[in-house]
Amino acid sequence: MEEARTEERFYEMITARKLVTGSLAVAATMALAACQTGGGPGEPPPSAAPKGVEGSWIDAQGTGLSTISAGKFQTVATDTGQKLADGSYRMTSQTSIEINGTSLIRQSPIAFNCLLVSINQLNCTSQAGQNFVLTRRS
Repeated sequence: MEEARTEERFYEMITARKLVTGSLAVAATMALAACQTGGGPGEPPPSAAPKGVEGSWIDAQGTGLSTISAGKFQTVATDTGQKLADGSYRMTSQTSIEINGTSLIRQSPIAFNCLLVSINQLNCTSQAGQNFVLTRRS
């Protein structure tokens, strides 16, 4: 009888050890996966980093928010959301963009070229020779 209890305890200890070992393996795998999926707390995952010119850009005065995406360009007033300009763009090099469209306020054509000087800054020149800066908005 005592031999049966000893054998039963032996199997219970083996089962418990397997559960603990399995749990530790799962925990270690999850910890390793967490280390490989992104930065620290508060940091965006690597895939969220901006690329190229696509995204939202604000002018130096903070009055116009321009969106550049999928070949389209649009600017809205930051205070009212009213659409100010509409158009299209094309990349002329890895860091240069040509934008053409219409000023909806003046009902006249607009054209300007921009140079991506950093991931967060576009230096632009209008067809009339006016220079302005757009800053990426996160």
